[in-house]
Amino acid sequence: MSADPLDRRIKLANLPTPIHEFDFDDVRFRMKRDDLTGVETSGNKIRKLEYLLADAKRKGASVVLTTGGEQSNHARATVFAAASQGLRTKLFLWGSDRARSEGNLFLDRVMGAEIAYLNKKDFFNADAILAEECERLTRAGEAPYVAPAGGSSPVGALGYVRFVEELGDQLGGKAPSGIFAACGSGGTAAGLLVGSALAGWRTKIFAVNVLMDATSVRDYILDLAEQTLALLAIRRKIDPSRLEVVDGYSEEGYKSIAPEKLALIKRFARSSGVLFDPTYAGKAFYAYWERFIRGAEKRRPLFLHTGGLFGAFAKRQEYLDA
Repeated sequence: MSADPLDRRIKLANLPTPIHEFDFDDVRFRMKRDDLTGVETSGNKIRKLEYLLADAKRKGASVVLTTGGEQSNHARATVFAAASQGLRTKLFLWGSDRARSEGNLFLDRVMGAEIAYLNKKDFFNADAILAEECERLTRAGEAPYVAPAGGSSPVGALGYVRFVEELGDQLGGKAPSGIFAACGSGGTAAGLLVGSALAGWRTKIFAVNVLMDATSVRDYILDLAEQTLALLAIRRKIDPSRLEVVDGYSEEGYKSIAPEKLALIKRFARSSGVLFDPTYAGKAFYAYWERFIRGAEKRRPLFLHTGGLFGAFAKRQEYLDA
């Protein structure tokens, strides 16, 4: 096996994902379609899982533990990707057991994932809960492996270091002025920062914050980027000025979306055939539209569609009413 951490992956995603151009509100922009990485594993999380599950298999894991919201795209992608590798999954989800499951949670249950539900307080203490469960499973003779929320660890972030190589090939080696994407757990942004630094790009990474406070998410991204460089054993500096945390687009809450955002999502879908989810890409696109389509800024970054369509099914009435 290669000693290069970037080569230690299981090929699970349909790559490269295409770059499409759109005209919307008389403005032309480009979108990298990471919603097209697969069907059941659609979205950005599978790039991280290529590395995380390779690590799990190297370590002889029998069961993968992870956490997220009850509509977590990462949890759903983990369940399907782990099953493809003969691994079971146990999920710790922020939510409650429901008689009728929708969206990602429906798919988790169809696949037979073991699910434990957490309240909000416990969710933000999930690392300790996962550690306790690992100890219990190990005593029972299992070999547990923890995939962190969103797949955001130095190993998982390698998926978006490699993304930069893919994007560079597609753009003929020319660096985009910026990459604009939703940000929950921070791993995608961290990988993009590292990949851009290694490529010698001065690309700005715009991370649209949907979960944590802006200061916390910025600190987390920069720290994770440094950890990822250490994993790669590369002496390179991350320029913090290349990261911009775009805040204020999830004030209604992580699990909710404002009607004006859904109205824009529907209007774009009806003109383009691309439907965004309500938690991540939909909020990020609203921020992109305000700033670069309706707004005055002319140097438009590449919009990264991180997927999440299944989450729309959990808010069917809200989508219809918007």
